[in-house]
Amino acid sequence: MSYNPKASPALTFHDARSAFLQNKDTPRDFLERCLDVIARREPTVRGWVTLNEKIARAAADEATQRYKSGRPLSMIDGMPVGIKDLIETKDMPTQMGSPAFAGSFPKRDSALVRALRDAGAVVLGKTVTTELGFLDPGPTTNPFDPRRTPGGSSSGSGAVVGAGMVPVAIGSQLVGSVLRPASFSGNWALKPTYGAINRGERLGFSQAHIGIHAGCAEDMWHTAMEIVLRAGGDPGHPGLYGEITPPPPMRPKRLVVLETEGWARVEEGARRAFDAMLSSLERESVKIIRRGDSAAVEALERSIAAGTELSLRIIAWEQRWSLANLVEQHPGTLGASLVRQVETGAALTLQDFREDLKQRNAARAALAALAGECDALVSLSAPGPAPIAEEIRSTKYPTGDVSFACVSSLLGAPSVNVPLLALDGLPLGVQVLGQQHQDAQATAIGRWMAETLMN
Repeated sequence: MSYNPKASPALTFHDARSAFLQNKDTPRDFLERCLDVIARREPTVRGWVTLNEKIARAAADEATQRYKSGRPLSMIDGMPVGIKDLIETKDMPTQMGSPAFAGSFPKRDSALVRALRDAGAVVLGKTVTTELGFLDPGPTTNPFDPRRTPGGSSSGSGAVVGAGMVPVAIGSQLVGSVLRPASFSGNWALKPTYGAINRGERLGFSQAHIGIHAGCAEDMWHTAMEIVLRAGGDPGHPGLYGEITPPPPMRPKRLVVLETEGWARVEEGARRAFDAMLSSLERESVKIIRRGDSAAVEALERSIAAGTELSLRIIAWEQRWSLANLVEQHPGTLGASLVRQVETGAALTLQDFREDLKQRNAARAALAALAGECDALVSLSAPGPAPIAEEIRSTKYPTGDVSFACVSSLLGAPSVNVPLLALDGLPLGVQVLGQQHQDAQATAIGRWMAETLMN
């Protein structure tokens, strides 16, 4: 299945609502079309852990009645959605891709799931995650080539949207787990400002973010805002800023090119495609600023030059106690990447952690220093399209190189994956990264880039 960003239509929901209100279509019929695609594609894509068709059909029927009465609950009333299997749902198990949690069924909704239900969304099922949301892959395949990885850890969420099974799926990101799967599956995705979308029970890590995978920018934004209007952000955080209507496309005046540590590993074809995109932006009178043009950009690049290892160390310290409990209670169940995290965490001291936090704070200050120099930063979301899964299974990053995607986690800054490019018939995403709490502006710039460069 060859991908072309200009000619590979994604499943969308926002544009179906007028037909619901005019009694020309219904949420129940929309859901049945989704289930038909799932029946055809799921045996290969394998993006779902659990499907709750009975409950989903009942919820779609309720939404259908609301539209017939002219009283939909929200912009996402009746929208089928997948939930990453790290996030608790009262009517489906939450097994976190780990044998240690096989059969685990907390029977409660996370904050964001409750918000989705309150907005009328149809919670269809749980999507595959890598083990405990880290790097050890699950069974999901790439929707455009089953030999290739869908990325991680939001592998199932990215793949079911990319395969057209649902218009939206919820993911999460510690290092690069929303942006990289979005890049590999040709999705729009929002990895918001840290704390902007309520993480519910998943508050244990200082770089964890909830993210939204979607077939279009409108559905991505509507979903994020409908959640935040009902559940807010994390405790002590103001939540996502913006209106319920998606921010309109905005042409940037100045964009900084962010190379990151991944630039040295970018595939040649991906580099050419990205450079051609930058040239197109310049023809649209957008000033492109590179690291050699600005001391402030160079300072940011230096501060994130080892961002992946810095992120992994911070996470290793913060998850020491939880992984130690798992090793005691479920010996032999952890995958290779989690074993490495156990070993890394055990070797760290509190002083090491404090020094790492200083480095992260310095990187965030370097980003803030660029606020007056540009409207946003742009980079690739991955060094290339999805690699062949078998060829990377035994490497350090068995779901793909995280170096580009991890930067926004380290910085706590919003980043939007825009499905702008393709290489060898596979998706290749571009990320638009903004200052903290400028999620709406990053989305607006991403929309403008998509509309301008794909026409």
